[in-house]
Amino acid sequence: MSLKKKIALYFDDEKGNAIGDVLLEHFISALIIVNAIAIILESYNGIYDQYHSLFYYLEIFSIIFFTIEYAIRIWIADMIYPKLSASKARLKYIASFIGIIDLISILPFYLPFILKIDLRIVRVLRLFRLLRILKLNRHFKSLRIIRSVIVKTKNEIIVTAFLVFILLILASTLMYNIEHKAQPEAFQNIGQALWWAVATLTTVGYGDIYPITGLGKLMSAVIALLGIGFVALPTGIISSAYIDEIRKSKAQEKCICPHCNKEIA
Repeated sequence: MSLKKKIALYFDDEKGNAIGDVLLEHFISALIIVNAIAIILESYNGIYDQYHSLFYYLEIFSIIFFTIEYAIRIWIADMIYPKLSASKARLKYIASFIGIIDLISILPFYLPFILKIDLRIVRVLRLFRLLRILKLNRHFKSLRIIRSVIVKTKNEIIVTAFLVFILLILASTLMYNIEHKAQPEAFQNIGQALWWAVATLTTVGYGDIYPITGLGKLMSAVIALLGIGFVALPTGIISSAYIDEIRKSKAQEKCICPHCNKEIA
């Protein structure tokens, strides 16, 4: 077995099953979690001032490690996708969801060395480090199941989101016309009414903008009640698909038929 093929087995999520593969997965997962915790701790001035050097060296180590990982995954892409040519396999990985996440998670570090960028923009770009946590999708089966569920139910979710969008536009337009004369400062335009519609439809209700007319209050009550149903729709769709995916996964592990629930000989 060639060195390239051996390395590919360590990074192949489907075929890799050696002890080294498990240790590598655990190490990468731990490093991603540590990075996420570090980003949170950096927001505390006292902690950041005291452990500035530690955060800096952790970032440098992480960038070096994830850069090497990204380069290796490009190199072994033809092993992961054997049916494609080497160039097409590498392009498939680079253009894939996880490939883009791998790139974006390290790119902000290198951009200032390539382009002259305002330091304020660099600070904003550094927030992309948080995308490293999405790399966990590769290492945890449950996250892969969630991704699979979202992909399978994307059409239903899009339809639901479109219906919610239509409801928001209708509600904000109606409320603007109802409340504008009574309180022109609160409902100056449909944009402000849209903020009220979002807060009401999601049943959050911040209370900063609210109707004072009788018709407006009635409209608000109707939108709030509709919000309970519309917000529950995507939750029900995803929950149902997730339970079905878990059942199929367990059936495959135990060699049980997902339809009759009998063990397959």
